[in-house]
Amino acid sequence: MRTRRNRRTSLVAAGALLLAGLAPGLMAQSSPAQAADDDVTLTVAMLNDADSLNPFVGIEVTSYEMWALMYDYLITYSTKDLSIEPSLATSWETSDDGLTWTFDITDEATWSDGEPLTAADIAFTYNRIIDGGPEAATWGSYLGQVTEVTAPDDTTLVLTLKKPNSSLPLLPIPIVPEHIWKDIEEKDVKTYLNEPDGGTPPVGSGPFRLVEGSAGGSTYVFEQNPDYWQGASNLDRVVFRVYKSQDPMIQALIKGEVDFVDGINALQVKSLEGQEGITATNGNAPSFNEIAFNTGAIDLKTGEPMGDGNPAVQDQAFRHALGYAIDTEELLEKVYQGAGVAGSVIIPPAFTTWRWEPPADEAYTYDPEKAGELLDEAGYTMGDDGLRTMPDGSPIGTLRLAARSESPTSLNTMNFFQEWLADIGIEGEVVSMESNKLTNVILDGDFDAFEWGWYVDPDPTSMLSYMTTDQLGSWSDTWYSNPEYDALFEAQQVEMDQDARAEMVHEMQQILYEDAPYLVTAYDTIGEAFRSDRFACLVPQPDPGGVWLFQSGIYNYLNMQTAENADECAGEANATQASSPAENDDSMNTWVLVAIGVVFLAMLAGGGVMLARKRATEADRE
Repeated sequence: MRTRRNRRTSLVAAGALLLAGLAPGLMAQSSPAQAADDDVTLTVAMLNDADSLNPFVGIEVTSYEMWALMYDYLITYSTKDLSIEPSLATSWETSDDGLTWTFDITDEATWSDGEPLTAADIAFTYNRIIDGGPEAATWGSYLGQVTEVTAPDDTTLVLTLKKPNSSLPLLPIPIVPEHIWKDIEEKDVKTYLNEPDGGTPPVGSGPFRLVEGSAGGSTYVFEQNPDYWQGASNLDRVVFRVYKSQDPMIQALIKGEVDFVDGINALQVKSLEGQEGITATNGNAPSFNEIAFNTGAIDLKTGEPMGDGNPAVQDQAFRHALGYAIDTEELLEKVYQGAGVAGSVIIPPAFTTWRWEPPADEAYTYDPEKAGELLDEAGYTMGDDGLRTMPDGSPIGTLRLAARSESPTSLNTMNFFQEWLADIGIEGEVVSMESNKLTNVILDGDFDAFEWGWYVDPDPTSMLSYMTTDQLGSWSDTWYSNPEYDALFEAQQVEMDQDARAEMVHEMQQILYEDAPYLVTAYDTIGEAFRSDRFACLVPQPDPGGVWLFQSGIYNYLNMQTAENADECAGEANATQASSPAENDDSMNTWVLVAIGVVFLAMLAGGGVMLARKRATEADRE
């Protein structure tokens, strides 16, 4: 999902949802995106709403983007290569044994209600996570081994650990104000909306204030914080508008009703290249898409089976055999329009140190005959009616193949998967639903298979954590549990020798590949376009080859200019005029991913970097 929980991932092209599919209230709009007065308003069109504006609850990438406008973080990342840059933390150091981390905190930041932001606010935020509860479900893996966070004074933060944490100082966690959140009890966190109430926006320290919008809504309005401690944005207002499909969104861009579109497909990018006043590109993102299975949902209180998952998909041998029934090359050509790379494991090609490559004789290839042979060996033999049966001879039944209704890529992928299953004697039915509903269906265990995706951090800890037993009922979306995998996850978290840690991470990927809770389909790109006759100075992340918005950080929201002020770009050339759309052939995509990976690894060697955790949605994964 682009983040679905941390997923984003992430997806693209399918039967046209008509103009009536526009989000409520957008049908009648014909006015320009710019405000009538002299205010500078950036209007962003996207396909997913924010599932929550509460930074301890949301899972969609759109929510992460909005939190970044509302809140600050301990550190941030450069647009050039995502190397670590100071934010609230101006500097930091660690003890020789790795058990104490000390951060120097700026004394310039303030909350939007005028209260000062101090190290105590950061300690409060982190300690809420360490103490458990809903906060830990989302952010706990980043603070593994941290036993205590203290603020000896307003500008000093100290983390005390019981064992070293191999991913520190990477803490991409929004910092919330203690004087507001101390009154929100743990039992109320999941239901706390953190939305404007009676015209009063949530209290944050970021460059913008949320003044209109709610989770699941169609419009979100952010107004500039003129007192932002790092300098006010060149934008007076940022407006996010949610559309139900891509074509109306693109038409709104052409008409000038919006300024930026996110999550369009490769053909749509190509169609916009010749449009006057518009710049479009396919940006590479470290993400993957997958077909996921219900490996066996359980009631966490009783340990008893839960939900109605088909017994066949709970069998490792059955899932593994299906890996040879997926034609990834056809997916890339017909669903991704060539803008992607064939998938295999959950660590993208960019991260060469952490990624495990399946041996040639074990790698999935499109081989229906082999898939059939493996199913036969596992007892799923063909019946007289041309359909395979369970090992006990009973019918398998029809597998429910869930697709996200807002993602043409998801729908098309599952339609193809249905055909490929039929070729090997298995019936499937594609069921379309919105992402938020699918999340609930997954948590209830009422599914067989679905398509979604994830963004992956340069440090693998968060992505690996989603597959652990500890994440059942939380970030786990397959109900997968393997004690050997869990033990390796715990070991790699405290292993400070990178080579030894990489070996463990490789072994974990091999276990997942063989157990097949996920069948990774593709590493894709994100299509974006904007009105370059209105705005300038957007810099991709990483540069070159990356994306313009939905980055790790808020650089472009702070530094983009109106087109007439393009000569005032922040000390650098106008990257948007110099950049060109990414080539859509596999070799170019692979080259860009590897180039990004080299940069990421260089950063990791010097202290590391971690992208905001998020679930993939349209055109990425989160």
